Amino acid sequence: MSPQYQHIPQPPHSAGEPYRGLRARIDPNQIPSPIDAIEADKETWESQMYMTLPGNNPPLSTTDFVAFDQGNSNPKYMRVTTWNIPNTAHLARECEIPLAVVVQPFVDLDPREEPVPLVDCGESGPPRCAQCRGYINPWCVWTAGGSRWKCNLCGHETEVSQEYFSNLDANFMRLDHANRPELNKGTVDFVVNSEDYWAPPPLPKLTPLYHSTEPPSTTPREPQAMNCLLAFDVSFEAIESGLLQSACQAFIDILYGYTTEHGTSMEPCFPQGCRIGILTFDRTLHFYNLSPNLPQASLIVLADLEEIFVPLRDGMFVDPYESRTIVEGLLSSLPERHSSTTIRDACLGAVLITGLASLAGMGGHVIVFQSTMPTVGPGALDSLVDESQVYGSEKERTLFLPRDRVWRDIAEECAEEGIGVSMFLGMSKTIDIGSIGTVPSATGGDIYFHPRFKPSRDKIVLASQLRRLVIRTTAYNCVKRIRCSNGLRISKYYGNLHERSPTDVEVGICDADKAFSASIEHTRSLDDQQYAYLQCAVLYTTRSGQRRVRTCNLALQVTPLAGNVYRFADMDAVVCHLARESMTSLLSRRMAQIREELTDKCSSILLGYRRNCAAATAPTQLIIPEAFRSLPVYTLAITKTKPLKGRNVSADVRNYYVHKILSSSTRSTLQYLYPRMLALHDLEDTIALLDARTGQIAYPALMRDSYLYMEARGVYLIDNEEFMVFWVGSSARREVLFDLFGVDDLRALDPYMTHLPVLDTRLSQQVRNILAHRYSQRGYVPKMLLARQNMDANEIEFSDMLTEDQNNGAMSYLDYLCLVHKQINLALTQGGSISGGPSLRGAPW
Repeated sequence: MSPQYQHIPQPPHSAGEPYRGLRARIDPNQIPSPIDAIEADKETWESQMYMTLPGNNPPLSTTDFVAFDQGNSNPKYMRVTTWNIPNTAHLARECEIPLAVVVQPFVDLDPREEPVPLVDCGESGPPRCAQCRGYINPWCVWTAGGSRWKCNLCGHETEVSQEYFSNLDANFMRLDHANRPELNKGTVDFVVNSEDYWAPPPLPKLTPLYHSTEPPSTTPREPQAMNCLLAFDVSFEAIESGLLQSACQAFIDILYGYTTEHGTSMEPCFPQGCRIGILTFDRTLHFYNLSPNLPQASLIVLADLEEIFVPLRDGMFVDPYESRTIVEGLLSSLPERHSSTTIRDACLGAVLITGLASLAGMGGHVIVFQSTMPTVGPGALDSLVDESQVYGSEKERTLFLPRDRVWRDIAEECAEEGIGVSMFLGMSKTIDIGSIGTVPSATGGDIYFHPRFKPSRDKIVLASQLRRLVIRTTAYNCVKRIRCSNGLRISKYYGNLHERSPTDVEVGICDADKAFSASIEHTRSLDDQQYAYLQCAVLYTTRSGQRRVRTCNLALQVTPLAGNVYRFADMDAVVCHLARESMTSLLSRRMAQIREELTDKCSSILLGYRRNCAAATAPTQLIIPEAFRSLPVYTLAITKTKPLKGRNVSADVRNYYVHKILSSSTRSTLQYLYPRMLALHDLEDTIALLDARTGQIAYPALMRDSYLYMEARGVYLIDNEEFMVFWVGSSARREVLFDLFGVDDLRALDPYMTHLPVLDTRLSQQVRNILAHRYSQRGYVPKMLLARQNMDANEIEFSDMLTEDQNNGAMSYLDYLCLVHKQINLALTQGGSISGGPSLRGAPW
């Protein structure tokens, strides 16, 4: 092999943690690869349909599978950490697999899958259990000739109403069974017209955040089309960075459409029937009357931030198409109008309170574009203390908590009023996401993070994110609850949400990209001859103003055998839940402790398998169950995430990724933890191109995330959902550079390139097809970076994404596997548990 084709060493700037002690002899090529499992699963499930009845392991979350709902929800909606529930708490403890469910209630389905059926049961609403208030579903049983139904969750029998009654056939099934989607499908939307289902008013506050001439509403919120308030920072920083100009233009394009530079016409995509309001702010608040009968928007300035109120009602929210001239004119003129500002302050707290005041009694969505730390008005913040001084100390957790109680109050009141808050942050200095990010996190909104915002680099990404935010399925005024069958209960919820009570969680908005998880625990032994059941119900209002309940149902097999618990384990759900649990722990534990606990949990799961399913093997042998072959590398990846990373990372970056991980879907979480990597210089001639015979496009196999498998002649693409990085080796061939980037010399490559050039070459077409496919999967464009070997600073970001290497202040995958093996070996030979015996305490971390 010539020198240029040899695999390259890891660059010295990838700071990691070496392994201490005797290293077991393990061949790097023999250690379990997550890529093997991902590719094998794709091969199995992308060519056949997954049937959802209990008894099968579902496809991995990273596979584009098609499911047929047979009464159990599609795994895209609900995944459990094992599809065979242990019959006792003792068995669950022996196996060490955390019992949890991950729910993504509004996930986008594959176009080949059936849409969620919409069921209208009339004024009385859907049939519900008289005892536990569970909703009718395919797993209920009919008794007394069809006049009663037995709830699968609590076993109570409930009378069937006159209008819902149907006779039974010889198999005790209703005669109208086939025509009732709620009796056939695991996931159903019920229309609920009754006032009983309207969002209740929040409890009155002793010290209201805003002033109102009208008394607080005491009646439930009548469903209506969603209102959206746009709030633009017009201080010096927003003008100087170009964030205001980019945001205004992006929203004009969304509202009224535009034509691309290639001549493609993009249609307007703002939801019909929704109204918008516009607010600008610096150290004062600027309200705009957008009534269609005005010649232009009229302005009202509110300078007193001590007693915030909304100075107008009529004209605050308007139909953007009826008021097109005024809205388009205002958005176009805002950057010019404030171009000479010298004001550097911004009153973000006052903006959010204004959003709360203007949407109280209705609910809605507040979208904020912010460029600077809020230094005036409610919740004003001063500069942060030196973060490096608190790492490793008991004060470390304060980095993840709001520094002013006002932010938590705003977050809770917005969630209770059914208001979601999303923030686009484009700042050049710290902005304290630990404080201001509390509001999007508790209300179900998003944070979009653009440090050192540059229109040339970030405008495309911001427009793409804003477009996704507007077009994806979004519900507001949401209340969520998971009910379990007898013998199980939900012990804790994890995610970006507000816990109104021990059983219910609420968010202002919930969309197609958001997921949450919940821990499950036993209250008594389960009958292994019966199924265990879970039902997630989300009560919400659609954007068009219809009140609905979405129910997702699961029937799970119960087993007395540890082998079955492991055989039907779902590693994707386990990893996702462990990541959320770790992010939540940052509020109460130090990062070093959390990293140790993660390793202990990983080792405990593998130890549980050894003791219960492979006890006869020698302790020196590392045995990993098939379902958890990639668990060590994913656990290591969690410890390497930005929030838990052992080296210096700014508090803003840590808090942004905490928010992201807590709300991400299972698929997004796994693809963030172990990014998808491709070798672009070795693509086969037919791959990623349209097959004329089948009309399909086959996509290339992924490769492992390590420099061990890379060559200096290579060009690689890595994508972790946040960034996609093109890494170009120092010996990359001229033909490859020319076909992909349009230049034939490495030095001629533009390191600030933000998108691939459109070239008439096969390689260019292949790579653009791959990127288009990933864009369609997630609905937005990630930031693009270019890293030339040993030349560009972006190579550090690229190196940090290589999960299997020694980086991010942590070990390599090979060393980590040795460490896990050592823990298991000690526990087997000396007895005791992982966490109680010799472990990582005082070791490599």
